[in-house]
This record gives sequence, structure tokens and C-alpha cells, in this order.
Amino acid sequence: MVYHVLNRGCGRMKLFSRDGDYAAFERALTEALARTPVRLLSYCLMPNHWHLVLWPREDGELSRLMYWLTMTHTARWRHARKLVGLGPLYQGRFRSFAVETDRHFLTVCRYVERNALRAGLVQRAEEWRWSSLNARAQQPQVDRPPLEAWPVPQPREWLDLVNQPQSDAEAEQVRSRIKTGRPLGTPQWQRRTAEQLGIELDPRPRGRPKRRGKRDQK
Repeated sequence: MVYHVLNRGCGRMKLFSRDGDYAAFERALTEALARTPVRLLSYCLMPNHWHLVLWPREDGELSRLMYWLTMTHTARWRHARKLVGLGPLYQGRFRSFAVETDRHFLTVCRYVERNALRAGLVQRAEEWRWSSLNARAQQPQVDRPPLEAWPVPQPREWLDLVNQPQSDAEAEQVRSRIKTGRPLGTPQWQRRTAEQLGIELDPRPRGRPKRRGKRDQK
């Protein structure tokens, strides 16, 4: 099952301030993938957060990969700044949601790979050095995290699609799943996947349940 994974710096602090910071995370990611062979499909590193689209082979692989990656990156980040022993680097455990491998997968990858363009950091998405879109354009992909083949064909016009504005509805599909962790796909697939993962599609209302009156009890 494919997952979109995200984490942010604690209090939205900057994780990456210079090229060396981004490169250090890419090296850590490469090492993590060598230790736990999860397939990396897309990614984008931003100043205070990152997005990964990952395809584990076995149950438990995603958690093992992310635990090693975040712990290792945190330790190296602190050591480089001589800040060992201070507060947390990340806001908490990574957030993730499952993605159906159809058009919804393309929606997520497009959202991820145009992140820097959407933030106004570049004029075109492929110009952002710290992304899978840029990495795929680099042949051979020297000193970059290894990218795997997608579970669906990549459209021929993918570069143009990524550089085109994404509709608010498409972007909101991804943002809402980042917040809730609910699967993204067709209704039937969402229900089946939510049951498999033990996720509630319809969150329960907050607060105490209303007391039933005499009329309700009849």
C-alpha cells in the first residue's frame, strides 16, 4: 500500500537553512532506504517540513524506516549545530495516509512535487533541487535518494501537469488527509482500506453524548 508521509519542524522551525542541510537529509534518507527497503516514489524537502511518497513491501516497514530516519536526522542536525540535548526537532510523530494507486496517486505526487513552486521558491517546479522532480531530470542520479518505478504509468506530460496550477479541490483532498490520516481514493477503496487499517472514516462528534429524553426512549 502506498503512503504519503509528512513531518514538520517543531513550532514550524526551519529544518533546512542551507544546501548542506538538505543534502544531509537526502543522505540520511538514502541510508534509511538501504536499511529498510521501502520504495521511494516521490519527495520534496521544504525549509520547515518534508513530503515523502513511500511504498512499503511488508507490514511494519514504514514505521521502522521513519523511526530510524527521524532519529538519525535529529541526532546529526543537533551535532552539526552543537545543540545536543536540547528540545525536540520535529513536532511529533510523522503523519501519513494511504493512497489508492490510481488517479488519486497522481494527485498526491503532483501536490508533493509542485510544493516549492506553490510556495514561490522557484519559477518552475523542476528547478527546486531538493525534490524527486529535479532528481529524475538528473541522469545519472548521483548522490540522490533512489527513486523507484511508480505503480501507475507516469503521464507523458507530467512536467507540464506539475507546473500547472492545482485546483483548490485537489489540494484540499491532500491537506484534509494530512490532518485526519484517512485514506485517499474511491469511496469503496477508502472504506475497505479504513477497515483494514483500523481508521474511522466518520469521526465521532466531540463532547458528551446527548441524554435521551422520555420521547426518545419510547
